[in-house]
Amino acid sequence: QVRLKESGGGLVQAGDSLTISCQDSGRLIKPYITGWFRQPPGWEREFVASISWSGDNIYYADAVKGRFTISRDNAKKTVYLQMTSLKPEDTAVYYCRSRRGVSVYWGQGTQVTVSS
Repeated sequence: QVRLKESGGGLVQAGDSLTISCQDSGRLIKPYITGWFRQPPGWEREFVASISWSGDNIYYADAVKGRFTISRDNAKKTVYLQMTSLKPEDTAVYYCRSRRGVSVYWGQGTQVTVSS
């Protein structure tokens, strides 16, 4: 069974940094693309960043460009999202998603709260 598990969320202050992680169960058929999405309270889920299996193709939403960095360690089956200069508007549940063709898998999410 494919499982994705996010970790590392928490409560931080504006301007702080935080790194969240997404580890898969190792049952995903490689290669696959992994992305981070977030859902602020009362809003729809939105794209944050994505990274290809090789790491050669990386994309960011405009709102996080220059502040967030996505990376992956395939040996550890883990994708990271390093977040710096956090703002209150970054408050959301952050989800990772892995996709290979039409097969899509989501994690259960981790809460990130940024206080002003």
